[in-house]
Amino acid sequence: MAKILVIAEHDQGRLKQATLAAVALAQKVVAESGGSFEILVLGQDIGAVLEDLRGYGAAIVVSADDQRLCHAVADKYAGVIAEVAKQRGINLVVGAVSTFSKDVLPRSAALLDAGMLSDVIGVSAVGGDFEFRRVMFAGNVIATVTLEGAVKVLTVRAAAFPNAGKLAEVSPIVDFPLTDLALPAFTEFGGRETRQSGRPDPTEARVVVSGGRGIKNAEDFERLIGGLADVLGGAVGSSRALVDAGITPNSLQVGQTGKVVAPDLYVAVGISGAIQHLAGMKDTKVIVAINKDLDAPIFEVADFGLVGDAYQVIPELMEKLKK
Repeated sequence: MAKILVIAEHDQGRLKQATLAAVALAQKVVAESGGSFEILVLGQDIGAVLEDLRGYGAAIVVSADDQRLCHAVADKYAGVIAEVAKQRGINLVVGAVSTFSKDVLPRSAALLDAGMLSDVIGVSAVGGDFEFRRVMFAGNVIATVTLEGAVKVLTVRAAAFPNAGKLAEVSPIVDFPLTDLALPAFTEFGGRETRQSGRPDPTEARVVVSGGRGIKNAEDFERLIGGLADVLGGAVGSSRALVDAGITPNSLQVGQTGKVVAPDLYVAVGISGAIQHLAGMKDTKVIVAINKDLDAPIFEVADFGLVGDAYQVIPELMEKLKK
């Protein structure tokens, strides 16, 4: 039977909603093949996150609360995850697809001598083991694979597993002692640069408005893309072309080498529709494309398309939406 460890992700005490997709996968596996799952929260002063996670059916919620884990330094987090997995007899470590997981979980897998899969969208029990379905080659291939070894590590796409719902039963919180655990000291936290914004994170927003090569500078991006996102109450995203041009920060990039989003509505403005970009947003429920090039590939995947210059269309659209 499976014994699963879900790695919770949070940002300064606020639970990342993508974690609930990983919890949903754990719930599914336990319901279909038996076993149990636990949730691990790492950090400092994480009481609020622990309480948030008590109602999702975990056998326990494991607290790794330590001053040395105040910042998500990959070497330290990976070491703690590996140690918890060993001591708790875990055979399946699960996290959501994110920058955090890409940085931490491969290191944990190496410490556990475990195989790892990323971008998992399905799992099924087969003959006492598991088969996983994962996305490959920018979403053009969905492969069914198995992993050898007693311990397996994987990340799941949030769009493939609807967020887990809360249950009536409350899970106990168990402290994991870190006093005697020697954490790696190869890397130290240097600092964190953030941009203050009242907009939601693209990975959690119901609406995402993204700009591409059709936007000429940072001021126009904020005025057009940011303005439309604000009218719709959504987040902003960007194609790699704008990141490479220095117009938008890397944190806004959507695509194969950026963030994977799956909102209810994705508005692609001035984005041609390269396969690498589509890989980051193809699970969107409704895609709206605005592009002056009638032959842009984005129109092939869009549910609604508008052929026109973003500099003319977006201001008109915002005026109509405000009314």
